[in-house]
Parts: sequence; C-alpha cells; structure tokens
Amino acid sequence: MPTEKSPLKIGTRGSPLALAQAFETRDRLMAAHGLPEGAFEIVVISTSGDNAALIAADKPLKELGGKGLFTKEIEEAMLAGRIDIAVHSMKDMPTEQPEGLLLDCYLPREDTRDAFVSLAHGSLADLPTGAVVGTSSLRRRAQLAYRRPDLTLVEFRGNVQTRLRKLEEGVASATFLAMAGLNRLGKAAVARSAIPPEEMLPAVAQGAIGIERRAADARCAALLAPIHDGPTGERLSAERAFLATLDGSCETPIAGLALLEGGEIWLRGEILRPDGSEAIGGDRRGAISDAAELGADLARELLGLAPKGFFDWR
Repeated sequence: MPTEKSPLKIGTRGSPLALAQAFETRDRLMAAHGLPEGAFEIVVISTSGDNAALIAADKPLKELGGKGLFTKEIEEAMLAGRIDIAVHSMKDMPTEQPEGLLLDCYLPREDTRDAFVSLAHGSLADLPTGAVVGTSSLRRRAQLAYRRPDLTLVEFRGNVQTRLRKLEEGVASATFLAMAGLNRLGKAAVARSAIPPEEMLPAVAQGAIGIERRAADARCAALLAPIHDGPTGERLSAERAFLATLDGSCETPIAGLALLEGGEIWLRGEILRPDGSEAIGGDRRGAISDAAELGADLARELLGLAPKGFFDWR
C-alpha cells in the first residue's frame, strides 16, 4: 500500500478538468483503501498537445498531431517509472496503448451528452440562419454542417473561461462543450441545454475517465481493481472496438455511444464526411459479452456503406 513516505504517483495533464479527474481518482482510491491524502501525489505533466495548443490556439487539433499528442509524455513518464498510474479522458485516448502499458480501470461514466453553450440562444434549434458557431471538434463540425448547413462554423478552442470570453467578444454566437466536463468542474449551469444523443451522437468514450498503468505492475492492478466500474468498461469495449476498426483519428468524424439495456448492450454509431455533406449511421444490439465484436461489426458495416474517399477532405 502507498504511504506518505512512499506515495502513489498519479500522472495527469495540468488543465482544470484533468486535475479534477485526477483528484476524483485519488479520492476514490482513498475511500476504497482507507488511505490518507498524503499517500498520493498528483504529478502534472505538460504534453506536446498542451504546448502546441498554446502556440497555435486557432489551428484544428488534426493539424497539431491528433490524440496521441495529449498522452505521449505521460505514458513515457510511466514507462520510465516517474509516475505509477495516469488519469485520462477516454475520448482523447488512442485505441492502442504503447507496449508495456494497460488500460483496464474506468471510473463511473458521467453525462455523455454535448452541452450547447450560448449567451443569447437556448438550444441549437434556436440559432438563426447564418449564425456563427465555434468548435474545434471535427466530429461536431461535421454533425453541425450535416444537420444545420445554414450555420457558419469557425475554429474555437480553449477552456471554459476562454470560450465564454470569446462568446462575449462576439467571435461566435454559440459553442459546445462536454456535459461531463462541466459537471466535474461544477459548472453545469454554463450549458444552456444538453443535446440528446438522437440529435448529436457524442464522441466515442465521451464522459469516461480511464486509468492507465504498467501491465506488469501487480500492486497498481490490486489498488485499482476496487474502483473499476464494470458497466463503463463494457460500454467502452463496444465503442472503442468500433473506433479501432474504423481507424479513428482526429481527422475522421466518428461518433458512437453504447448503452446497457435489458441485459444487452445497444451500440449506435455514425461516420460523416469531414465537410458534413453525408452521414452514415447504424446500430447493434447483443450480448454484453460480445461488446467488442458488436463494435467491430458495426464499423465494418458502415465502412462497407461508405463510398471510396468518404473521409477525404473535398
């Protein structure tokens, strides 16, 4: 067991949301094992993605290098033994981990919906024709362009405060955040409304926190086992298999959400052209034990329906 003299080192990015997720992980470990706060150390690690985002705040994430930019340095620190575990937003995680690392612990999932944020309008449907909407998410951009081609879309990144300031400055009339992040930051009131999945299917693994460890570290495996949420793991098994089969990256607009209903798993998935000119969706229902295969099977179906060059920029 970790002690105040030999604390468990928890690696994380330094954003307010990342720190909130690391503190939640620490608090759950404290409660599960009856350990004091001093038995844990939060280690903030600056990633290439954080640095690139600061330098090029108006560039899309796909131009900065994709999801791995937000995990590389953290995973290198874990492989080097400088940290013991790492806390991640699962929607930012590549579908494959570096050799020697393992993701098999997930905290209970938060609200998966997108949050509509605006100073003047209550919902997406309320936006007038031609309204300017800011988002850095390729998935959200494609979904908006498909569902509301009358809107004007601009690049929009930053934390909650930065985005609200941009709205106040008139850079855009509305933007989007994840309800999960707002809830974890105690800022749910920032959302004017939460968008139902039927209207905008969320990103794969949105709202889920994953805790990564070294595969051979039996001590951390035993520490993490009591805080693992099985249902979240089952849902992510379907969603991440769907994403992996699609070879999802920050350059491909992909959405997916799995729910547990009546002893079965129900997975919905959607792929879109980057310009939002076309969307292809489908779903699967089946045994929870078949979650990963259901995800892969749905992905193969959607790929089979997509014409050549579907994910190419026009």
